[in-house]
Amino acid sequence: IAEMDLVAEFPQPPGAARWAEVMARFAARLGAQGRRVVLVTSGGTKVPLEARPVRFLDNFSSGRRGAASAEAFLATGYGVLFLYRARSAFPYAHRFPPQTWLSALRPSGPAHSGLLSLEAEENALPGFAEGLRSYQEAAAAGTFLAVEFTTLADYLHLLQAAAQALNPLGPSAMFYLAAAVSDFYVPVSEMPEHKIQSSGGPLQITMKMVPKMLSPLVKDWAPKAFIISFKLETDPSIVINRARKALEIYQHQVVVANILESRQSFVFIVTKDSETKLLLSEEEIEKGIEIEEKIVDNLQSRHTAFIGDKN
Repeated sequence: IAEMDLVAEFPQPPGAARWAEVMARFAARLGAQGRRVVLVTSGGTKVPLEARPVRFLDNFSSGRRGAASAEAFLATGYGVLFLYRARSAFPYAHRFPPQTWLSALRPSGPAHSGLLSLEAEENALPGFAEGLRSYQEAAAAGTFLAVEFTTLADYLHLLQAAAQALNPLGPSAMFYLAAAVSDFYVPVSEMPEHKIQSSGGPLQITMKMVPKMLSPLVKDWAPKAFIISFKLETDPSIVINRARKALEIYQHQVVVANILESRQSFVFIVTKDSETKLLLSEEEIEKGIEIEEKIVDNLQSRHTAFIGDKN
C-alpha cells in the first residue's frame, strides 16, 4: 500500500498542489517558532457513483468532534491544521447554526462609512462573543489553517500533502484522524459517465475497499509523528479488541475508541499497554463541558511524554 499510486486510483483534485504549498508554509512557520502542530481531520467523505456525479454515497458524520477538538487544541497552544468536509461543523461556529443567529442578531442602526453594527441579547447567543474572539485571535496569530475537502479523492490527496508538510516537524507533529472516511469506493474506470437512470430498474453496485492510508502515514509519510486514530463501533463488546487490533496492525500510538450512542460523553483512550476511560459526569454536562476537552488534555500529556522519549 505504501507504493500505491494515488493519482492513478484517485484523480488529483483541482487546487491540491496549491494547498500542499500552503500547508507546507504553515507547518514550517510554526515549526520554526517551536510550536507543536496537529492535523485534525473532520467530517465524512463523499463517494461519487458516476464520473459526472449526481449520486453519492455518504455517512452521518457531522464533524462536530473534529471542530470541538480543534478548539481545544488551539486553547492548549497547538497550531491546528484543520482538514474538514465542506459544510461540516467548523470550529467556534458549529454551536451557532444560521437559524440561531438570524433570529438573534439585528442591525443596531443604519450603516455608517460602510460599517454595519449588529446587536443581540447576550443570553440569545451564549458564548458567541467569546468564540468569535477566540477564532479571530487564532487567525491573527496564524495558528489555524482550514483546508476543505468534499470527496474521498480530495481527502486522500490532501491527507498525503498534509503529512508531507508536517513530516519535517518530527515528534512535534500530531495527527488526530477524526474524519469518518469511507471504507468503499467505485473506481473511476468503472463509473458510468452519465447519471445512472432509474428506468434501468434496481441498482446493483460493486465497490472496492478503500486502501487504509494509516499504513503509509505511519511507515512513510510521517514516521516520527504522534498519531491518533479513531474507532467507532455499535457493539461495546468488540470495541477494545478492534482498537488493539488497529494498534497491532498499524503500529501507531493511540486509538480513541467509542460507541455510537455514547460517543459524546464517554470514550476509551487505548494504547499498546493501557486503557483509559474518559467520562463526562452529569455535573460536567450541565456546565457545558465537552468530552473533546478531556480527550485533548489526555493526548497533550501523552504527546509531551512521546516527545521526551524521542528526544
